[in-house]
Amino acid sequence: MVTTPPNKPIKRPFLAVDGVTFGYGREPLLYDVHLQVQQGEMIGLLGPNGSGKTTLLRLLSGVYRPQQGKILLEGHDLQQWNRQDIARHVAVVPQELHMPFAFTVAQMVSLGRTPFINFFGSPGKHDESIVMDALHAASIEPLAERIFNQLSGGERQRVMIAMALAQEPSLLLLDEPTSHLDIKFQVETLALVQRLNRERGVTVIAAMHDLNLAARYFPRLLLFQRGIVADAPPAEVLEQGVLRRVYGVNVQVGILRGAEHISVLPPGSEVASEVAEDQFREHGPQPVVHVMAGGGTGEMMMRALADAHIAFVAGALNIGDSDHTLALRLADEVITEQPYAPISLPILEEVRKSLATVKLLIICSMPIGPGNLALLQEAVASERHGLRVLLYHDTAIAERDYTGGEGQQLLEALLQAGAQSVASVGEAMDIVKQL
Repeated sequence: MVTTPPNKPIKRPFLAVDGVTFGYGREPLLYDVHLQVQQGEMIGLLGPNGSGKTTLLRLLSGVYRPQQGKILLEGHDLQQWNRQDIARHVAVVPQELHMPFAFTVAQMVSLGRTPFINFFGSPGKHDESIVMDALHAASIEPLAERIFNQLSGGERQRVMIAMALAQEPSLLLLDEPTSHLDIKFQVETLALVQRLNRERGVTVIAAMHDLNLAARYFPRLLLFQRGIVADAPPAEVLEQGVLRRVYGVNVQVGILRGAEHISVLPPGSEVASEVAEDQFREHGPQPVVHVMAGGGTGEMMMRALADAHIAFVAGALNIGDSDHTLALRLADEVITEQPYAPISLPILEEVRKSLATVKLLIICSMPIGPGNLALLQEAVASERHGLRVLLYHDTAIAERDYTGGEGQQLLEALLQAGAQSVASVGEAMDIVKQL
């Protein structure tokens, strides 16, 4: 008799971010973020300034609460824990810490035991033992009686890590731990974090600005731009085209002696030029389709184009728009505008240049407001110069026109000039594949 083996239990993630949305005003800074982290992982969080890295860390530490979605730590909703409970599980190492008092290093590290001591209590022998262990682990025992504010930047960073260790955390969050440090202390700080991760099994998530250091010390990288653009090992995340679209600069990426030795090179150097030539030969055809979308309306179209290996340009899209985050992963080129800003003249010129080189423009059912009305005006001008245009409608025009009718008039002008209306992604792809 054949018996069915019992189902293996599903491994619950140590940390789960489930559909988290957060913003400081009405507009979201982070939108529908999903992330799973297993216990003992070491993850580098990358992204340009203003991309939301620090905000994500503050959400993970319980300082901020999601406006939508939830964060589960060890299977428990973080919002149901009080500050003391969170501090017993999560430790945060900030970029800098200035103390108004002349605390010694030993006193600073002792502050890490605060979540475990009653309001009127005092540290016991067990707490003192843990503090000594943290001093030893961070190799700062000789500094124990020194004044914290008189230490060098690298020494202060090690003290802050020791203070975090005294919390006995299961999750260690670091916000730009190598900022303002010279290369010696950068390497020492990250080597310490790496050793603590390996020897003590502490799960580490660190916001990083140095891509080379991130590639060297973190086996898993998250590229963040108000949402997760890429989540993979360094060799996959640090891809030249993705970095250019996210950071807005033409860096080059070289691999030296295997995938664990990745070098992100500035443009202009001799080595960078050689890498650029090699990658240009491998890049493939230039984009043949331009996609105008926004607010999630371009998701299915962009996924279909990417699945069919059809090179396309997307934009202009505002940073923080869900279509922008997806385009950074899928499109060959992304024309990016600042968050919540109308389309500026320089960005409009980028759109104009793109429309002059592609064979087809696809306009999705994006909301039409004063900020992006100029995109439709460019579409009308390009169609009159011979560009083929598809209008992908899954929502009535009147329901998404917030310009008092001007947007609807431009879409109708496109149709009158020969634009083709399609009702499905499949219908649009049949046309695209005939180009």
